[in-house]
Amino acid sequence: MVDFLNALAQNTRKTINKGYYEVKKQVETISVSLKKAILECKHVPIIAEIKVASPSLGVIKRKANVEEIAAAMENGGAIGISVLTEPEYFKGSLGSFMKVRKLTELPLLMKDIIISPTQLEAASKIGANAVLLIEALFDRKLCECDVHDMIDYARSKNLEVLLEVHTLHEFISALKTDADLIGINNRNLKTLKVDLRVTKRILQKFDPRERIIVSESGIKTPADVRFLHECGAHAFLIGSTIMKADNVQKKVEEFVRAL
Repeated sequence: MVDFLNALAQNTRKTINKGYYEVKKQVETISVSLKKAILECKHVPIIAEIKVASPSLGVIKRKANVEEIAAAMENGGAIGISVLTEPEYFKGSLGSFMKVRKLTELPLLMKDIIISPTQLEAASKIGANAVLLIEALFDRKLCECDVHDMIDYARSKNLEVLLEVHTLHEFISALKTDADLIGINNRNLKTLKVDLRVTKRILQKFDPRERIIVSESGIKTPADVRFLHECGAHAFLIGSTIMKADNVQKKVEEFVRAL
């Protein structure tokens, strides 16, 4: 069986070497905090994700207009927008991210397979407010530096960090870092299988009030949001379900009003 996380990391190294993350044009960064947006949210904090394809689903939305999608997400009440920038498996682009940045003042999360400070430099230039790091990539020594140095470098670029975990061991490691947010991915990146109980199994062993927890992947209904909220998650990153909807704004509104 293919280990997708290893495959993603290997492909990202090739993408870096091709110069994809060497951004020539810089956009103005809007200074807003994803962490603050979650803490101050008066409804359900939804981070809506622009994702046109994925390894598990293939193409999710053909002829996707990222500006229209982002506007619909914001109008639906999302407190932040995650934009995939990985070009091969997720068909994302740095250019799409910049289009969204010019459109909205919401906090923007650059979602990618980040293994190098070069990518954080790119995130800063395209106007990101936060980046996603994956604990397993550091544990496997697939990154150019350790997780603490990567977080420090992100901070030096005024980027908040959402540190993603999938196992209890990874969660414990994440608690020892200065990450702004900890994401629990309900998807196993080795196999791509999804189980919402991953969030429950991890948080039932810890007081979730110690850190801001974002539950990610596999969220399909408002009932899923209620379940994950009861488990202790504070915010919810939702991509595929929103992207597959005929009416993106309405779908975001459903999740925003879940509680």
